[in-house]
Amino acid sequence: MAGQRWETLQAIHWVENPTNTSRPGPYGELGAYQFRLQTWRMHTHQPFSTALDRRCSDDVAVRHYEWLKLRLERAALAPTPYNIALAWNAGINSVLKDRAPNPSHDYASRVHNLAMELRDRQVVATVTSKSN
Repeated sequence: MAGQRWETLQAIHWVENPTNTSRPGPYGELGAYQFRLQTWRMHTHQPFSTALDRRCSDDVAVRHYEWLKLRLERAALAPTPYNIALAWNAGINSVLKDRAPNPSHDYASRVHNLAMELRDRQVVATVTSKSN
C-alpha cells in the first residue's frame, strides 16, 4: 500500500503543481500539493509558508492521504487513487455524500491515470531488474 500512496501523491503533485511554482494558487494554495491553509493546519503546526519546502509538504501530504484513506474506509469506500484524489480535490464530505462536482471527477480521473502509469512503470522496472 505504501507504493500506491506514493504513486497517488506523485500523481496529485503532477496535476496540482507540475512546474513547482512558489506562487500561491487562486485560493491561496501553496506547495507541491497546493494545500489550502485549513488543510495544512489539520496536519501540522508548521507555518503555512513551509508548504513551499518539499519535505514539509511531503510530510503533510502523507498525513492528509492517510486521513482521507481512513475516512473512506470507515465509510466502506475503497481508498483507491481515484477516491483519494476525488476527496483531495472536492473534500471528503462531498465524496461521502456522493456530491463531488464534475470537475473533481475529471481531476480524480487524471490522478488515477497517472498513478496507474507510475505503478506500471514500477512493475516493469522491478521485472527488468530481477531478470538482470
